[in-house]
Amino acid sequence: MAVDIVMPQMGESIFEGTITKWLKKPGDKVERDEPLFEISTDKVDAEIPSPSAGVLKEIKVGEGQTVPIQTIVGVIDAAGSTAASSAPAPVKTPPAAAPAPAAPRPAAPAPAAAPAAAASSSSSSTSERIHSSPLVRRMAKERGIDLSAIQGTGAGGRISKQDIEAVIAAGGAPAATPPAYSAPTPAVVSRPALPPPAAAPGVSGGQAHVALETAVPREKMYFGSYEVQPMSPMRQRIAEHMVASKRVSAHVYSVDEIDMTKVAALRAKSKDEFERRYETKLTFMPFFVKAAVAGLRAFPTLNASLDGTNVILHKEINVGIAVALDWGLLVPVVKNADEKNILGIQRNMNDLAERARSKKLKPEEVQESTFSITNPGVFGGLFGLPVISQPNVGILGLGAIEKRPVVINDSIAIRSMCYVTLSYDHRVVDGAIAHQFLHKVKETLENWNEPIL
Repeated sequence: MAVDIVMPQMGESIFEGTITKWLKKPGDKVERDEPLFEISTDKVDAEIPSPSAGVLKEIKVGEGQTVPIQTIVGVIDAAGSTAASSAPAPVKTPPAAAPAPAAPRPAAPAPAAAPAAAASSSSSSTSERIHSSPLVRRMAKERGIDLSAIQGTGAGGRISKQDIEAVIAAGGAPAATPPAYSAPTPAVVSRPALPPPAAAPGVSGGQAHVALETAVPREKMYFGSYEVQPMSPMRQRIAEHMVASKRVSAHVYSVDEIDMTKVAALRAKSKDEFERRYETKLTFMPFFVKAAVAGLRAFPTLNASLDGTNVILHKEINVGIAVALDWGLLVPVVKNADEKNILGIQRNMNDLAERARSKKLKPEEVQESTFSITNPGVFGGLFGLPVISQPNVGILGLGAIEKRPVVINDSIAIRSMCYVTLSYDHRVVDGAIAHQFLHKVKETLENWNEPIL
């Protein structure tokens, strides 16, 4: 019996996904719930388990392709099928020289006249809800494309990434100024220009990063003394989010120094018993989370987001913790951090970090943060100036904790010191509030009085 493998919906706001890697090949035996392929979405990378035991008969969607949810991406012959031993079907991959939008798409011709149609019916189209993903809306905004004039080909008339690419290929909408992250080309470097890869006709400049997934093979290319590495889907998302944050938020930075001697001594005294009793290691991060919670309670302006001209002050305190991965960066969220003690925060963080590294996070676990913390100090950094994680208005950066000579009561002493930085959105947060917040964090850590065990 044949069992279809479908692109799953990894969250309410996610309507398409990119297959980054197949973990099995046609003819391989698979068990139910065994990881089958990896996908990348706007929110998270994840491994998708097999829906059935059997033999992978066919792969319908190759690596690097982006398809809507519920698309059949492969077929499994259920366990015991007599067809399991037959020759496996070849992987279907898009031809390198042909642009993806050239496939039969009823929506592609329509956008060519979209601007004119939009002008005459703007009053009716603006009142209707446009179904699209954040990635699609961002692509449309960057290129000046009117989404209300596009007939979506996705589920329920949803406008997909392929629909936007079809509009661009058809030349039916004006292109906006190329985004900052797509500007570098081989011509910028004082080296011979790259020979044109098998790219889609008419795609250049600001459209290059759109064609990358469909027209250029997702593999390294070597040119004499240098090589070209296509950005992974996750790296593309990171680039988009970081550029958008710098473009949207008015970044300002404040720096302070914290004496971590008391916390360091308490951790050193308690960490062995903590690990023996609770079977989890005790790091410095939960101390910083608790101190940040104290600061956010005292100065709720930093536990906010901006919606147009409205400031949204959040009642919950959900702290995003940046996790460095071999293939990129994720910010899983410790929900309701203000309701957890040191043990609860540590366990929650360890669980999120482990599942982030094994690609088992759920989309909702990287959403709804109200404030973020990143820790470049764990890699030896003295301090950093992090980019705000949207839609937050602040992010705390932690430097390395190291012993330094400091002056205390006119005497020189050796103390465990740490630089901390606060990046904040000056549209919402003023410098006075930022420094008062940092002072509260500093005061909480230097006068720590909460029990650990």
